[in-house]
Amino acid sequence: MDRRIRRLGLALSALMMLLFAQVSYVQVFAASRIADNPANAYRQIVAEYDVFRGPILASDGTTALALSRRTKGTFTYQRRYPNGPLYAGLTGFYSRVFGKTELERSMNAYLNGDAGELAAQTFADLLLGRPKKGGAVVTTIDPIIQAAAERALGSNPGAVVAMQPSTGDIIALVSNPSYDPNALTAGTSDEIKTAWDQLSADPSNPLVARSNDELFPPGSTFKIITAAAALENGYGPDSAWPNPRELDLPLSTGTLQNFGGAWCAGGAKQITLAHAFQISCNVTFGEVGLALGPEKLQSQAEAFGFCRTNPPVQTDCASPTFQGEPWTMPFVTGRFPEAAYFQGNDPLLAISSIGQDNVLANPIQMALVASAIANGGIQMQPRLVSEIRDPNGRVVKTFPPEPYGTPISPQTAARMTAFMTSVTQPGGTAYPYAAIPGVTVAGKTGTAQHGDGADPHAWFVAFAPAGHPQIVVAVIVLDGGSLGSEATGGHVAAPIAKIVIEAALQAGLG
Repeated sequence: MDRRIRRLGLALSALMMLLFAQVSYVQVFAASRIADNPANAYRQIVAEYDVFRGPILASDGTTALALSRRTKGTFTYQRRYPNGPLYAGLTGFYSRVFGKTELERSMNAYLNGDAGELAAQTFADLLLGRPKKGGAVVTTIDPIIQAAAERALGSNPGAVVAMQPSTGDIIALVSNPSYDPNALTAGTSDEIKTAWDQLSADPSNPLVARSNDELFPPGSTFKIITAAAALENGYGPDSAWPNPRELDLPLSTGTLQNFGGAWCAGGAKQITLAHAFQISCNVTFGEVGLALGPEKLQSQAEAFGFCRTNPPVQTDCASPTFQGEPWTMPFVTGRFPEAAYFQGNDPLLAISSIGQDNVLANPIQMALVASAIANGGIQMQPRLVSEIRDPNGRVVKTFPPEPYGTPISPQTAARMTAFMTSVTQPGGTAYPYAAIPGVTVAGKTGTAQHGDGADPHAWFVAFAPAGHPQIVVAVIVLDGGSLGSEATGGHVAAPIAKIVIEAALQAGLG
């Protein structure tokens, strides 16, 4: 009897060793080969689409930007975007052929139920044999303001960004052209590939959001940073500057001229920093940049979140920028050349001081610059997600507002607010285009040259009410929109920002 028991024990031990060896082989030695097997890849995709992926919601908690619906095909659930092109730059797409982008990618662990905060719900679903469900991602986007921004931009190629300066909440983000993410999620694989090929071949590049994925010369909106640097370094609003019709650039035969070749301040011999900002005098700001020097100007740009680059390589950033947490708005940060680039090249420093040469930004970056001024000198992280809810609607995680830094002092912020307010008042470059009865608007226009023979980009950055800011708006209209070569930031971009600000204040924002 004992002999039989020993034999049985040895047999069981041998079976356990074989089982252990097989598991080790599958999970360790053959793991890569099995994972790379095309058949298993397809099974993984099918399994992934058996999950009821959570919705992406607007700030009201009910408006769906992305949701899942049950289908009758091979894939149990399919992703749908009720207002696809309107929110494509935020949601991105969830495609079984081309993967995930934007929020669908950055918040994937919450949407598919794998995040730790949803572990209890996922375990309960497993025990009860229910389909796995993901959590809901609640964004900071206000659907009313988003719709107003889309209407205001209209058919103009460009982008609009709106945010709350005190929290960093992105409340509207619109790019034109956009695309319909449904075309990359629905249909057969061949149909999805065809849609991708068409979008990729489109010369207007709709898959790239002008609001946050591209960079453009900011033109005179960059004078916000140059003026702030001057104030931070001891030049007051009333500091007087020479006022020639054009600035002879050192070490060259070139000159820097004002817009249209005009003479600022009616040809007066001197002009104050405050007045030069109000009328966007290029000559003065070229002088300011030269007086500050490259280190101080680059340092101020970096404090606002621009990264240092070594032109012509614009993709290499030598300085830390925004953290890029999953809950923040992902964007390509602005670029400003490192100080060494300007050594012995004062003409480029003067030109960079007015937002040209190798200075680059996008509407998100410029909205963040204006928000620091509106928020008393404190710049916030650009928050896009406020909370996560489980499938039963319970809040399981929140993402509170977080500061990025303090690029300027409260005193400089107050002075810059006065500067920007003058731009929308009589005599300013945005008057009357951005003026709102009963509301004091602070703003800055920009008309950015780019490329030989190309029409200028029109910019406008603003916040309101100036005394108690509730909203910041940044607008870019590419190639001057319908006005082409005659475009200015005041004529083209400021009226768009005005519509968005009015919609936000009428909606009771803040």
